[in-house]
Amino acid sequence: MALLSHVTRKTLTESLRLGLKSHVRELQTFTLPDLPYEYGALEPAISGEIMQLHHQKHHQTYITNYNKALEQLDQAINKGDTSAVVKLQSAIKFNGGGHINHSIFWKNLTPVGEGGGEPPHGSLGWAIDTNFGSMEALIQRMNAEGAALQGSGWVWLGLDKESKKLVVETTANQDPLVTKGLSLVPLLGIDVWEHAYYLQYKNVRPDYLKNIWKVINWKYAGELYQKECP
Repeated sequence: MALLSHVTRKTLTESLRLGLKSHVRELQTFTLPDLPYEYGALEPAISGEIMQLHHQKHHQTYITNYNKALEQLDQAINKGDTSAVVKLQSAIKFNGGGHINHSIFWKNLTPVGEGGGEPPHGSLGWAIDTNFGSMEALIQRMNAEGAALQGSGWVWLGLDKESKKLVVETTANQDPLVTKGLSLVPLLGIDVWEHAYYLQYKNVRPDYLKNIWKVINWKYAGELYQKECP
């Protein structure tokens, strides 16, 4: 009986270890998502060269490093190396956030011929007018906060699911919007890292922010809003 109990405990421990290992490995199978348009489809607002580099190089780097960090986390957990687990959190946050943010960003854009820049209708349009006064006021506020953001980061239009109100927030580096509040859902995110605009707009971030609205996919943002706040 003692031997059976020992074997059972050993088997259970091994199963739990393998299960955790399998779970973490499942989390690290991230790949670069395809764009729903050609690289040059957003011109002249955003050049094809920028889009290709942004997608193939920058986003891919976040994914590569995120997968690597998750693999290292898997190894650290199995070794019981708490120090390594803690140390890896910053890499997971930065690279995982980069993957999350860019995956949203690509969907927030669409060519002019496919609805890019067309103002939102329905419930999202009404919510923007209610919370900000007008679409023009929202754009001015997001442009101002995006231009004033020191260093690199993002400017967001989000939905606070608790208050049912729209909010404008900025996040530093690759922090996703959820870091500003667990109830916040990103509807629209604009990348204000230099790699998103420098080849075309040099250091004039306000010009980039002014022109990106010509290719904003308000239909996608409206669908998200309707889903989260029917």
